[in-house]
Amino acid sequence: MTFSRTLLVSFIAGALFGLGLIVSGMANPAKVTGFLDLAGAWDPSLALVMAGAIGVGLFGFGLTRNRSTTLFTGEALHLPDNRRIDHRVILGSLAFGVGWGLAGICPGPAIVALVLAPGQVWPFVLAMLVGFWLHGWLEGRAAPRC
Repeated sequence: MTFSRTLLVSFIAGALFGLGLIVSGMANPAKVTGFLDLAGAWDPSLALVMAGAIGVGLFGFGLTRNRSTTLFTGEALHLPDNRRIDHRVILGSLAFGVGWGLAGICPGPAIVALVLAPGQVWPFVLAMLVGFWLHGWLEGRAAPRC
């Protein structure tokens, strides 16, 4: 399909995701920190949001089980086929979790919060972008040379 249709579908999906984050309060770092504060005033609402997201994800992946193309754009569907848990998965999960715990926000909500309250999250977004670049650089160095 055309680039413009893909861009439109991507924009709508991203906007819907961002709206969900705003409605659920997950774009607010204080809400996430409240979930992580098990010893204090614990807020379990993030667990409900996560459960809802898992349900939607299971439904979505179930729809893709017998498909080779995307539903809205007809492009080739690329799903991960590596199910191995190795040091890269563990270290990446640890880095994500530590960043999430320290900042009280993860990448999706950070982008939404960058629009809503840029003064509070720009350091996190900047660190996230540096992390993306560093990952790409390290991957490039580790790639086999022909």
